[in-house]
Amino acid sequence: MRSLLAALFAAAALVAAGCSSLKGEDETLGWSAQRLYGEAKDAMATRDWQKSIKLLEKLEARYPYGRYAQQAQLEIAYANWKDNERASAIAAADRFIKLYPNHPNVDYAWYLKGLINFYELQGVLSWLTTPDMSDRDPKAARDAYFAFKEVLTRFPESRYAEDSRARMRFLVNSLASNEVHVANYYMKRGAFLAAANRAQYAVEHYPQAPAVEEAMAILVRAYDSLGMTDLRDAAGRVLMKNFPQSDYLKSGGKKKRVPWWRLWDPDW
Repeated sequence: MRSLLAALFAAAALVAAGCSSLKGEDETLGWSAQRLYGEAKDAMATRDWQKSIKLLEKLEARYPYGRYAQQAQLEIAYANWKDNERASAIAAADRFIKLYPNHPNVDYAWYLKGLINFYELQGVLSWLTTPDMSDRDPKAARDAYFAFKEVLTRFPESRYAEDSRARMRFLVNSLASNEVHVANYYMKRGAFLAAANRAQYAVEHYPQAPAVEEAMAILVRAYDSLGMTDLRDAAGRVLMKNFPQSDYLKSGGKKKRVPWWRLWDPDW
């Protein structure tokens, strides 16, 4: 009797273990690459980003070669972006660009990388509401700019080229304005060399941006404050030549010319 009871308990334990194993079994085992990709796309359609990422990662692991695996990397980048995993999204896009530089969809990888950084601008351009600019570094905006530039330079016929161009125009103006705001911040605090450096950066890197006019005026004031009269005069000549009607060359509302070495004086 005891032997029979022991056998029954052992059998029950085996059944329980089997049931437990079945509960934890991966239902995707045996799925084809096509099915994994299709299920992942269905999850993306319902905005279940985490589920789609898991399915796409399994696809990559099980079927590392072939068109589905390559496309999965792009989808992983997109799904991570939508799931607010920006670093993972950029890493996936960069990996695709590195592994498949000649892939027909590599233009989209660059464009997606630009978009991911572009939509970080709410924090990057916080100078609109926050006056303290000393610790701001618009890296995301610069990365977005260069990603969109890559689309335009390497893939001028891409379907993403026109949108990249429009976003670049916005970024140029925003980045130049950011540099000017930082320069003004330093000017108000007497950090004239730092102000001159930021203004000079705006002039050199974003010469077509509207903010360049103010950047040149800051250069004049900063160099004057530093006692660098030769640089002050050179900057003043550039300002007068390129912006002859600039308000920075006028005093108050009067049409009176102001010598550039007096631009720093608000009472002139």
